[in-house]
Amino acid sequence: MSVPADAAPRPVDPARTQVWWWGLPERVDPADAALLGPAEEARLRRFGSERAAASFARSRAAARRALGALLGVPAAEVVLGRAECPGCGDPGHGPPRLVHPAVPLGISLSRTAGRGLLAVRAGARVGVDVEALRAVRGEALARTALTPGERTAVLRVPPGPGRDRLLLRAWTRKEAVVKAVGTGLTGAPNRLETQVARPGPVVIAHRHRAADTVWSVADLDLGEGYVAAVATEGAAGGPAIDIHPRTHRDEDPS
Repeated sequence: MSVPADAAPRPVDPARTQVWWWGLPERVDPADAALLGPAEEARLRRFGSERAAASFARSRAAARRALGALLGVPAAEVVLGRAECPGCGDPGHGPPRLVHPAVPLGISLSRTAGRGLLAVRAGARVGVDVEALRAVRGEALARTALTPGERTAVLRVPPGPGRDRLLLRAWTRKEAVVKAVGTGLTGAPNRLETQVARPGPVVIAHRHRAADTVWSVADLDLGEGYVAAVATEGAAGGPAIDIHPRTHRDEDPS
């Protein structure tokens, strides 16, 4: 069903976090490129790899389609921009934000080999991260990015897919939190305790410039080949999460 061009945005339930995932193509789809803004078009032309360009275009276009469907407005009317970086105030690398329609939504984007991901929460910050499951240089990452407790939990598992998944669980949880905060993994990621041995949701404390925040972080099921997490502000389990499609067994929305 088409959406009227003058449709007013629908309200979004603040008690639920919405997450969309999609597959990523090998080549740029003209239908994706047609939804990009001028700055995104310029960035698209700078990619040296067709696959990387296609992933970027699909993710930005898919985010507009998801937001348009959520708000009940045409995808072509959805304008994405960036907020100022909380760390330095630079709008060039701050977290993504919804410029139009002027609806107070927190949004977060992530992509990895074969998957793109969007998280949306009404009136509050949200962060999401996805990583393709792969062999990881475990000991090197453990030294630089993990807390002592995380390091013990990870290195207790024999090298192989089990350890790789645990490492990426810690990493995606950290990334989800710092993307929600808006700072990225600057400073010392090895101070951010993710309780990696525990299944989610977990509560993670973050400090930035003497400001303390608490985040509920849930792991997302996107299939055996992926590890993903979403962070929402506050403890007590956070809001309910709706995944579109509901599981990796549903039809790939790409």
